[in-house]
Amino acid sequence: AEEAGHAGPDRLHRLLNRIDWDAEEVLDDVRGYVVEHLGDPGAVLIVDDTGFLKKGVRSAGVQRQYSGTAGRTENCQIGVFLAYAASRGRTLIDRRLYLPTSWTDDRDRCRLAGIDDAVGFETKVVMAKTMVRRAIADRIPFRWVSADAAYGFSKGWRSELEQADVFHVMATTRHDTVVTRWAVDHPVHDLFHGLPRQ
Repeated sequence: AEEAGHAGPDRLHRLLNRIDWDAEEVLDDVRGYVVEHLGDPGAVLIVDDTGFLKKGVRSAGVQRQYSGTAGRTENCQIGVFLAYAASRGRTLIDRRLYLPTSWTDDRDRCRLAGIDDAVGFETKVVMAKTMVRRAIADRIPFRWVSADAAYGFSKGWRSELEQADVFHVMATTRHDTVVTRWAVDHPVHDLFHGLPRQ
């Protein structure tokens, strides 16, 4: 509201809470803006999730689960986000609400929260893959994908990115094995053996 020059937040609150608008269409508009104004073939797509602390049990996807925001297990919702970072700016370009099986296995609870019966359980990694695949299909210009170990542990996803010629930097455990199409197979800790620690 401040950036738009409004004296207070009321007008934007009304837009977000009371006006009937399609979030997917708005997301398409944002993505179009990103390509036109921030588009950079060297950009980075950043996958990360965050928790939204909640009281009660009715907000879609809420349950006691680990939240990086809180740094502990709390009653919260978890959102998986895809950010776009380029030399001219950065913004969010996609998002998914994580629905634990305690939700997807309880269709009555889902219906009460406005969640369609067709929505099933997906892991956070599957959500991240879907968002990056969509960015590729929509021809969002980028060169790199980055994510933390919650996503980097997925060797299947790392392999998929490599086969698509998408450079990626992902955290993983020190005991993980990195395999590339050039048949390099070294434990991660061996790759960095002897490097100075910072």
